Amino acid sequence: PFLQLLASASYDDTVKLYQEEEDDWVCCATLEGHESTVWSVAFDGSGERLASCSDDRTLRVWQRYQPGNQEGVACSGTDPTWKCVCNLSGYHSRTIYDVAWCHLSGALATACGDDAIRVFEETPAAPPQQPSFSLAAHVPRAHSQDVNCVAWHPKEAGLLASCSDDGDIAFWKYQR
Repeated sequence: PFLQLLASASYDDTVKLYQEEEDDWVCCATLEGHESTVWSVAFDGSGERLASCSDDRTLRVWQRYQPGNQEGVACSGTDPTWKCVCNLSGYHSRTIYDVAWCHLSGALATACGDDAIRVFEETPAAPPQQPSFSLAAHVPRAHSQDVNCVAWHPKEAGLLASCSDDGDIAFWKYQR
C-alpha cells in the first residue's frame, strides 16, 4: 500500500493497525467484528481497504475514512476511521486461513480448511461505501488437506500460488 501502515491478525478476534511515530510503531486502530481468531489480513493496492479472514468462516472488507469524508462516517479528531463495509459469509465450511488481494485485478483469493481455494470479484456497479463481492471461482479439492496460504503474482495478473498441509505448492491460472 501507499500508506505507512502495518496490520496484524490476532487470536483475540481483532485486527490491529499500527503507524510509525518517532521510530516506533504504535496501535492506531483496532478493528472488531470477527467472532473468532483472525488468521490473515491483506491490503488492496491503495492501502485504503483491508481484507481479513477468520476462524469464524467470514471474509471482511474494511474501508479507511478520513475526517470530513463525503460519506459522513464519523472520525475521532484528525485520525482516520476504519469501517467494515462488506462481510462475506456462507461460502466457506471451515476456517479461512489466508486471504490475498490481487493488486493488478482487485480479485480476492482465500485459502480454507476445507481444502479449497476461492476467488471473489468485486461487483462493478456497487457503490464504493458498500462494495459487493461475488464468488468467481471455486476449486473444491485444490489440495488433499487444509490450504494454508494463497499469494498472487505481483506482475502477472491471474497467477496464484497456494500451499497446504499436504506439503505441496500449487500454481493456478485464474481468468475472468
